Amino acid sequence: MFISQAFAQTATGAPAVDFVGMVLPLVLIMGVFYFLLIRPQQKKMKEHQAMLSKVTKGDTVVTQGGLIGKVVRVVDEQELLVEVGENVKVRVLKSGLADVRSKGEPAK
Repeated sequence: MFISQAFAQTATGAPAVDFVGMVLPLVLIMGVFYFLLIRPQQKKMKEHQAMLSKVTKGDTVVTQGGLIGKVVRVVDEQELLVEVGENVKVRVLKSGLADVRSKGEPAK
């Protein structure tokens, strides 16, 4: 009553692995990451480096720490002397600047 016949099934081999089918999604994901993440970050970094190279005496700068001051002197390729208050001068690394406002440029 509960016994049924067992039939042998035909043997099917493992499906052929399609190399292109496996690699194509990875290539597409890498392309999306490049165009949405890596490329814009590199562009922004180049713009920031160009901005830092153009800092001159008299520019108003904002440091990453939030200090706002006026460039009194460009000490060397990496340092600036910034006046943050009356007779208060601070030496700042160019790499520590977040924003450079030219002379007379309004706040954003």
